[in-house]
Amino acid sequence: MYDDGVDGDSLKEVIAKACKKIDIGAAVLPQPLFIPEVAGTEHAVGDETHEGVAPEESYHTTTNYAHTLSREFNAVVVEHHLKWAPLCTSEPGPLTNGEESHRLGRYDFHHADAIVDWSIRHGMKVKGHVLAWHVTSPVSLLERMSPEDVEEHLRRHIFTTMGHFYGRIKTWDVVNEALAPDGTLADNIFLRKIGPAYIEKCFRWAHQADPDATLLYNDNKVEAMNGPNSKKADAFYQLLADLKQRGVPVHGCGIQGHFNAAGVGKNRPPTPRMVKNQIHRLGKLGLSVNISEMDVRVSKLPANLRQVAQRQIYRDIIAAALTESCFDGIWTWGFTDRHTWVTHFYHDDEPLLFDDHYDRKEAYYGFREALCSITPGGVVGANVPLFQDEDEDGNSWGHLWMQPEPETTNEGEVEATNGEANPDWLLEFNTE
Repeated sequence: MYDDGVDGDSLKEVIAKACKKIDIGAAVLPQPLFIPEVAGTEHAVGDETHEGVAPEESYHTTTNYAHTLSREFNAVVVEHHLKWAPLCTSEPGPLTNGEESHRLGRYDFHHADAIVDWSIRHGMKVKGHVLAWHVTSPVSLLERMSPEDVEEHLRRHIFTTMGHFYGRIKTWDVVNEALAPDGTLADNIFLRKIGPAYIEKCFRWAHQADPDATLLYNDNKVEAMNGPNSKKADAFYQLLADLKQRGVPVHGCGIQGHFNAAGVGKNRPPTPRMVKNQIHRLGKLGLSVNISEMDVRVSKLPANLRQVAQRQIYRDIIAAALTESCFDGIWTWGFTDRHTWVTHFYHDDEPLLFDDHYDRKEAYYGFREALCSITPGGVVGANVPLFQDEDEDGNSWGHLWMQPEPETTNEGEVEATNGEANPDWLLEFNTE
């Protein structure tokens, strides 16, 4: 135990001893990063509406959020404020009267700049997220445009955003969630206006904007080969294989890792073997692979199983991923349960590594154990079953907490239609 009460090395200290370079990143919001929080609340001073509201430059106090982030992580991704609509038309927007802007050429980089500059001052890598995602694009404006105008505005957005952060952000999620749950292309604004080539065009524009940047494709429920969402995982692989075969400048990919420990059917957590195999085949394409948005929902499990399940999922999935040479990072979508998107988009939950008071949870120790597997004295794979889904005693992985499949086929689950473009939290078959 250190003098400050912290028990053992931070994640950043552990990975610094590792046999290869690994990004340990977290998605970050500006308000808790810069503005002190009020004790006993979930909000910062002056925050009455949304935790993403602008910080004022007059605040220079190191917050608990900032202290924990800089102590534990070596990398940062901007959770919300680098997406197209937040930059141009919605929150925070360039206007002060609460109305949305209807002029796409008007950008406000204040919040993103604050996070990026803070991260660089603290020696942390920054990943840009995301240049093209239909869910957070100004769709109402784009729908009224001709295909040619949509394409031109998308190209300008990529050049504008990457140009603004040139030299500061060197890794970008270029396209996000272009696939539907069934593995077809999602029927989104870009597909309808530009056609399937929009994915390739985005990567080529991004490469032109910064020829030295690392460019990634990112998607959800693609983490596992022959897993609960095998059609989408296979389509993810095939999409990337096709892009690589045609010489498109895509250098890596992110498999998100939003897991539901109590899930069944398509929501069932994949096994470490499934994740390892998916990463392995993606690596054979010449791609780097990262877990890009990991969190583990547990509130639908019995209370006595929640920490057990969460610790095992973090530990075993990460340990398995680290056995693959192409794997280069784990990014959690937030890091404290005090500030998590899950509460806003699903339900109250505790999906992250630190609790509401920034104390380390069991999940944290599982995460740290996984990182220790590639440090001196560690055991690569951390004795996780990597080539089968049972342990040496014949128990299925996760047997202590994994929920049985419902007896009635497809109970509570509605299959998504071809080309479904809604985000994961809006799909009927994900209703919990």
